Amino acid sequence: AKGSGARGAEPMSSSAAGPDCCGGLGNIDFRQADLCVMTWLLGYVDPLDSSFVAAVLAIAFNPLYWNVVARWEHRTRKLSRAFGSPHLACYALGGSILLLNLLRSHCFTRAMLRQPSVEGLDQPAAYSLGLALLGVGSVFVLSSFFALGFTGTFLGDYFGILKEARVTTFPFNILDNPMYWGSTANYLGWAIMHASPTGLLLTAVVALTYVVAVLYEEPFTTEIYRQKASRPRRRS
Repeated sequence: AKGSGARGAEPMSSSAAGPDCCGGLGNIDFRQADLCVMTWLLGYVDPLDSSFVAAVLAIAFNPLYWNVVARWEHRTRKLSRAFGSPHLACYALGGSILLLNLLRSHCFTRAMLRQPSVEGLDQPAAYSLGLALLGVGSVFVLSSFFALGFTGTFLGDYFGILKEARVTTFPFNILDNPMYWGSTANYLGWAIMHASPTGLLLTAVVALTYVVAVLYEEPFTTEIYRQKASRPRRRS
C-alpha cells in the first residue's frame, strides 16, 4: 500500500487515523471487507435464535414444498384423481401455499422483532423508502396474480391446466417472475421499515431461495409447453 505523503514516507497507521474497520479506503482487502460486514451483522443478528432458525426454515421450505408436490402431481396425477378434478387439486395446493406463505411472513416478522434494530435506519427517510418498496412489491404481486389467474399462479401447468399463450401483459412485460421479485421487495421494504438487520439478512435468504426456485422451475415449465406444442392439434 502507498502512503499519502512523499516517496519513502511510512504509511499512515490506522491507530493514528482513528478506528477503522478495514485499514482505510486506500488499503481495502475485499476479504477483510466481507469479514467486516459479517462482523457488523453478527453484532445485531443471532443466527442461532430459535425465531431466526424458524424463519430460515419457513423461507426455504415453501418453494421446496410446492415444487415437489407439483412435480409429483405432474408425474402421477394422484392429486387430480383424489380431488376428482385437476382444477380442484390445483385450488387445494394453492390454498396450502397461501397458508404456508402466511406462516413464513409471521416467522419473518417474529424473527425481526426479537432481535435488535439499527438506529441509523430508524428515520423517516428510511421508513418512506421501505414503504415505497412495500407498495411496489405489492403492485407486482397483485398484478401478476390478476394476469395469471389462480391456476396460473399456483402451478396449474403441472396439473395439465395450460394457457394458450405466454402472458406478456403487465408486469410480465417489465421483468420475468414479477411475483417472486415483488415478494422479495415486500420483505425488503418490511425489513427497512423496522430498521432490522435480521430482516435484511432474511430478505437475502428469500431472494436466494427464489433464484434457486427459478432455476429449478423454468426448464421444467418450458418442457411442459414444448410437449404441448409438439402434440398434434385435434381437428374440429
